[in-house]
Amino acid sequence: MQRKVIVVNGPNLGRLGVRQPDVYGRQDLETLRRECGAWGRELGLEVEVRQSDDEAEMIGWMHQAVDEGTPVVMNPAAFTHYSYGLSDAAHMIGDAGLPLIEVHISNPSARDAFRKYSVISPVATATITGMGLYGYKLALEAVAHLLDQA
Repeated sequence: MQRKVIVVNGPNLGRLGVRQPDVYGRQDLETLRRECGAWGRELGLEVEVRQSDDEAEMIGWMHQAVDEGTPVVMNPAAFTHYSYGLSDAAHMIGDAGLPLIEVHISNPSARDAFRKYSVISPVATATITGMGLYGYKLALEAVAHLLDQA
């Protein structure tokens, strides 16, 4: 049985491989899509990777996930630190009994002072940081594990 998961990426993550490759790596969004798809197949998950620089679109994706009963892996990027609207929408994922795994390619706590606080972490099932794109694999494994336990 295939189980759907959406992987949602926030602002500037469409510029992976171009934006600060020393921080975010040299692989691009298409590589992330391919790798998440392969990792998902290994876990019996149908993975759809999305990216938007638009906060309202990401909020809409959270609403859609709740309505469709779809777990979420989310890298909220800069929205991590200040988007209370996205936090409220992400909260609904947990309220619906669905896994929400927050992922960050870098370790925000080891970077600029403003990056040390997340408005998403308090509503996430778990948070994975500083593991590069491999963090997405860990997040998908966590989702599969949680779905198997349900």
